[in-house]
Amino acid sequence: MTTPRRALVVIDVQQVYFDGPLEIQYPPHAESLSRITRAVDAANAGGIPVVAVQHTMGEDAPLFNPTQPDFQLHPEVAARRTDDWKQFVKQNSSIYAGTDLGDWLRSQGVDTVTLVGYMTNNCVLASAVEAEYLGFATEVLSDATGAVNLANDAGAADAKTVHTTLMTLLNSNWAAVASTDDWTGALEAQQPLPKGDIGSSAVQGAMQATTV
Repeated sequence: MTTPRRALVVIDVQQVYFDGPLEIQYPPHAESLSRITRAVDAANAGGIPVVAVQHTMGEDAPLFNPTQPDFQLHPEVAARRTDDWKQFVKQNSSIYAGTDLGDWLRSQGVDTVTLVGYMTNNCVLASAVEAEYLGFATEVLSDATGAVNLANDAGAADAKTVHTTLMTLLNSNWAAVASTDDWTGALEAQQPLPKGDIGSSAVQGAMQATTV
């Protein structure tokens, strides 16, 4: 079994997600933040490359405005930064779109990208999907990410439904989904995480549907 060459990408753990309309609802950010910092600590201790990403919508925007305090990384993440971290600001949902991250990861010999941060329903999803095209394996830590309640003309879903549904979706094709505890164990063992696939996920889904 090939040993993964991992990098940890901390996506948009910015103050905007801890209060206001984009406050993370599930898992509660008090819980997910502690898992994020645990993953960062494990990566720093294990010599795993760490990337910190921040999102911007420009200096005229009401949110993700780089001139405003809520643009800043949460202090628990900022306090853990080292000179070895790669840091950049993005303008798209995917961490790869319009950035040099893919090239940088290849220069570090990385083949597996672990995603933590926000939001499950936007940047985590978009990044995991684009990674397939770029040739990176993706891991998503289910308790170190988070979603918000959503409602629009197409329907409505609470944050728990959004998050758990997207974790199931990602694990069916685009990512190995695991808890932070399981990931740190795999990190120490230098082993990949188990990953689902669309075929077996569909079979299990069909079997569960017949028992309901």
